[in-house]
Amino acid sequence: MSAEYATFGLAPAMRAGGVLANGDYQVHRDFVDFIVDGRPLLFQLSDLDAVSPLAADIPPAIFTDHVRSLLLEADAPLAQGRYVIYGCPECEGLECGAVTAVIERSGDDFVWRDFAWQTDDHADLELNGYHGIGPFRFRGTEYRAALGQLLTGPTEPAARRRVLLIGARVAVLAKLAAALRTIGIGADITHDAAGVPPEELRAYGAVAFGRAVDETQRDAVRRAFERAGAEVAYVDGLAPIIPLLVAQIEAALDRSPRERRRLTRLVAADGEAGIEVTSTCRVQLTAYRLDRLYRAHVHDVFDEVLDPGKHRIPLDNKATKGESFLVARTTGSVLVAPMAR
Repeated sequence: MSAEYATFGLAPAMRAGGVLANGDYQVHRDFVDFIVDGRPLLFQLSDLDAVSPLAADIPPAIFTDHVRSLLLEADAPLAQGRYVIYGCPECEGLECGAVTAVIERSGDDFVWRDFAWQTDDHADLELNGYHGIGPFRFRGTEYRAALGQLLTGPTEPAARRRVLLIGARVAVLAKLAAALRTIGIGADITHDAAGVPPEELRAYGAVAFGRAVDETQRDAVRRAFERAGAEVAYVDGLAPIIPLLVAQIEAALDRSPRERRRLTRLVAADGEAGIEVTSTCRVQLTAYRLDRLYRAHVHDVFDEVLDPGKHRIPLDNKATKGESFLVARTTGSVLVAPMAR
């Protein structure tokens, strides 16, 4: 085993939820990710849709148990001294598959080794081992300090999972609120923010405006949040299409630094999409448009694994005609762009 040390840290992360083109729902999950040598460990696992066991929506007692387990203050939950590093974002069940690793002490250091994909009680390193990942040796003081902070206060992501919806079309807002709640995001509907107590305003992570909300109303809402000392993301709804609006809100809720995102850029113009990704991942492009009768149409455009870097993807006529919008989705993040003319 190499004696070279890796740095260990933690950072808030998000698995973006959404209403998918086929009508399925993808649950929103906030979690704490492992940062190894300055980059999310999850990014080394190509196209893996998963979350760490340190999720913001689990009961505090279970969260604490997971932290103490990673500190080796409890027995390993799996055979051969193995611990779950990433699991299924929908159910977290081992039968869906999980990334596991042996965690052990070496003097005062902590070592993560023998990473594997595991679906039952025993890991087959020959067949399912991640042979290019690890082992990682972490200095004990750094490792304990990072995880110990999670035991002394609430995790940051939990405060971001509530959205205020403001608009004129009550039916659209009701459908949007229902979709957001289904994927795990709280949503409230109002005409304005006047009279809302500051502590309530500070609980929101984003405010979404419908297209009919004029600039005077928007300014009044922004001033109310400023007076409350609440930092929120503002979303200008592109069109009354529920999956599109959900994607916009998910993108707004992602406060992670650019270098810790897989999908960092999306533009749509001149019959093509421009995309930038920071690590190998599967990217799905979906086009939404409104016809002259304001009916919504959806079109799957692209679904392939991309290497890190910038990519230009041609778009067909179905994706570019009329009032069109593009949603790019990968593991952990989503971006939205209107089709420029």
